[in-house]
Amino acid sequence: MPSATEEKVAPKIIDPASEHGDEIDASVDRDRIRVLAGATESAASFQFDGEDHTLGNALRYIIMKNPDVEFCGYSIPHPSETKMNLRIQTYDNVSVYQVLEKGLEDLMNMCDVVTEKFTVSREEFINQMEQ
Repeated sequence: MPSATEEKVAPKIIDPASEHGDEIDASVDRDRIRVLAGATESAASFQFDGEDHTLGNALRYIIMKNPDVEFCGYSIPHPSETKMNLRIQTYDNVSVYQVLEKGLEDLMNMCDVVTEKFTVSREEFINQMEQ
């Protein structure tokens, strides 16, 4: 566990569309999420640019597993636009912003576990095929 004086270093995010393994600048990527009008501390709608059902349904599922969340749903406003709206409502005194951050982190962790298990299984399969 890092001490209080150590800074948390953000993990490198590799652009899957890059042929050279270029890194995505997380500060630029954050500009793709904005809070829609009418937000309060316990209820807010967020718009994700460049996202669709793939992120929407997975993120909704993860966020709804949080016991502090009263409601979470997503919609795609129009099929020809690459925008996804996510609505989160929490119980009293729970910040929707912290819930969203936790949901994104939990989803990334779950994807890391799936990638790890896939890699191990693939290696096992390759080893079996070579025998």
